[in-house]
Amino acid sequence: MTQATSKISAAALAIALGAAFAALPAAAQTADKEKCYGVAMKGKNDCKAGAGTTCAGTSKIDYQGNAWSMVPKGTCEKTASKTSPTGMGQLAEFKEKKA
Repeated sequence: MTQATSKISAAALAIALGAAFAALPAAAQTADKEKCYGVAMKGKNDCKAGAGTTCAGTSKIDYQGNAWSMVPKGTCEKTASKTSPTGMGQLAEFKEKKA
């Protein structure tokens, strides 16, 4: 392997590793936060917005029950959610009630 090829390979590896870390779920990146379902506004979720969606920014409605946002640990169930059965964020996805 030539020196130029080696440098290109190292750069490609660095980019790939950076992209892989960025793609990790936010929960894997920080322990002081938790997933909170039903609190994200349309298109503002951190990840998972149901079947047929990819990830961040794909929620179709405000307070979507299967879309989550990362919130400070211990605050989810104290955060308002207009579609949640309890009126507050949930630690697990849920079927929305009419807002």
